[in-house]
Amino acid sequence: MQGEAQAQGKARPQPLDRLAGVHGVATTYRPSPRAVVAVPEETVVAVLAALGVDASTPSAVREALAAYEQRQRNQLLPRNVVVRAGQRTRPEGLEGLPEGTVLRVGERGWDPTRPDGLEVGRYVLRAHAPDGRTANAQLIVAPERLAGPSARSFGFMAQLYSVLSERSWGMGDLGDLADLAAWAGRGLHAGFLQVNPLHVAVPGGPGQPTDPSPYRPSSRHFPDPVYLRVEEVPEYAYLEPADRERAAELLVKAATLRDSVLQKDALIDRDAVWELKREALTLVRKVPLSPGRRAAYCDFLAEQGQPLDDHATWSALAEIHGPDWHGWPAGLRDPRSPQVARARSGHLGQVDFHCWLAWLTDSQLGAAQQAARDAGMAVGIVHDLAVGVHPSGSDAWAMQDALAKGMSVGAPPDAFNSRGQDWGLPPWRPDALEATGYAPFRELLRGVLRHAGGLRIDHVMGLFRLWWVPEGRPPTEGCYVRYDAEAMLGVLALEAHRAGAVVIGEDLGTVEPGVRERLADRGVLGTSVLWFERNYEGEGADGRPLRPEAWRAGSLATVTTHDLPSTAARLTGEHVELRHRLGLLNRPLAEEQAEDAVEVAEWLALLGRLGLLPEGAGDEEAAVKAVHRFLARTPARMLGIWLPDAVGDRRPQNLPGTWDQYPNWRLPIADAEGRPVTIEQLAASPRLHALVEDVRAALVANAPQQL
Repeated sequence: MQGEAQAQGKARPQPLDRLAGVHGVATTYRPSPRAVVAVPEETVVAVLAALGVDASTPSAVREALAAYEQRQRNQLLPRNVVVRAGQRTRPEGLEGLPEGTVLRVGERGWDPTRPDGLEVGRYVLRAHAPDGRTANAQLIVAPERLAGPSARSFGFMAQLYSVLSERSWGMGDLGDLADLAAWAGRGLHAGFLQVNPLHVAVPGGPGQPTDPSPYRPSSRHFPDPVYLRVEEVPEYAYLEPADRERAAELLVKAATLRDSVLQKDALIDRDAVWELKREALTLVRKVPLSPGRRAAYCDFLAEQGQPLDDHATWSALAEIHGPDWHGWPAGLRDPRSPQVARARSGHLGQVDFHCWLAWLTDSQLGAAQQAARDAGMAVGIVHDLAVGVHPSGSDAWAMQDALAKGMSVGAPPDAFNSRGQDWGLPPWRPDALEATGYAPFRELLRGVLRHAGGLRIDHVMGLFRLWWVPEGRPPTEGCYVRYDAEAMLGVLALEAHRAGAVVIGEDLGTVEPGVRERLADRGVLGTSVLWFERNYEGEGADGRPLRPEAWRAGSLATVTTHDLPSTAARLTGEHVELRHRLGLLNRPLAEEQAEDAVEVAEWLALLGRLGLLPEGAGDEEAAVKAVHRFLARTPARMLGIWLPDAVGDRRPQNLPGTWDQYPNWRLPIADAEGRPVTIEQLAASPRLHALVEDVRAALVANAPQQL
């Protein structure tokens, strides 16, 4: 590291390098394999400060190093010890135990090289050294590896808000999710249904709409009640006559919202949807819960505990003081303050209202997963875990000690983006996770896996390291901060094992060496997107499309994603024209079109050589089928069909690099002519059925070679 630190001709002070290194703060990074860039010293100092380490002066650096070294000398056990069931090597952190140290788990002795007899789970590890020192640590016994899907299967990927039915209130909801899963499982024999993050959003403020991005949520712990199907709340059936009349009026307004999206080219307006649903739910809340329902609600409150109490309190306070807690009265900015406790008591009805909403939403999520399983889906609903939370939201308010102040997650400059990226999401503090036994991460996973057959982890590389950008600095002046990947993976594997869930890591983009291998070793599937699968490695690397047999088996294979052009738009080059109209191209349009045409032609040529495109390259629908036939030729365990592709939709759901220039996250699924398509129409679509039949036939034809 010290040699690399001189990459720009200026050596960094050695003590600062050492201090940064022991706290997992990188002082250099590689924008490309052959280039090394030094991180600005000011960035290193700022990041260390966010970790509670003063490095503002040379003397402060020396004192911080001395304090760290003293702690290391006095430490008998690390705070967390992670082993894998059946592991026969000494776990990391136990190598330097004094000779004769006795380790115990409960009342029994424990040999770290022979962990037989301990079921997967969490334990307290106790150490007794010959010199009289004692220490306790959390012991995580994780499964050797996750089992993965029981059989090779295909499934759909969809943004739930975009999938409307004739019963939706202007956007797709959890009733639609259950129906979509039941139809796809029973009618098409799909094995899974992957959806966008359903995390609760930060509400809009005066004159400001709610941020529609599913990847900047208020809280990742709880689903958004905007997805509730109000009529399926059991108490809805028992409304008083006057309230029933008002509910009927709201249903008429909801139908108008739905029709405006489906028939009049209106964008999905989640705020308008929520305004109607909130009033309807306020009516429903007046109906007393039956004894059994009341008991179930009380159980939910007890199970969710402090995270739910915090989220509901934040939600109630946000209605009074606005959605950005940084601007609240000073006493309310600390969730553990006496002022917050008094405010919670003073607004107990509203706090309970938000707890009740979380319970209803959780119940309908459970019903959707049950519908998927009842329909024969081996996996069922695959939920999506966003990489972070909105800095103004409830998680950022409630977990201030666990999140780094004045920092946001992003990406460094690379060959595709010379300015880097700042996503505006506060990162976990690795030291806080370690100090709490990874409790915040564990609780988060347990919540999102509660009704999941699978979990997609956005930017899974964040389990290893994240690019931190200090507030007020450009993304180019950030740095990588490392996490204890063994502990993060151990907690993830343990919680997924308990839930019986498949885990898929979104490992696209810049991935440091060894990460994909370590994830695969734990049974975490990767993400393989057709357009990115090219022969870039090995002696014969030529950059050409990767043949199907060379793809990895441990992955979810897809043609496209929510952040990429639809397959029809990619095949026709329409996505380049769209980016040109919005001013997103860095080169002349003709150059971009020429390069894109070459890339598509290379794929079509490979499809032709493999006999997967007998119709010829001029048939767009046939080409969409062909790329999916190609996926079935790969050994990938899961094959994902982007639901808009099944009906020829040409518009991306999200266009990275845009904010208000493009209607990101607000478009319904549409057909090739741009007409919105309902779930009822999807179920009757000849194009969709023809594609699925092709995929199923290809999976059967290739089963002997792949299994």
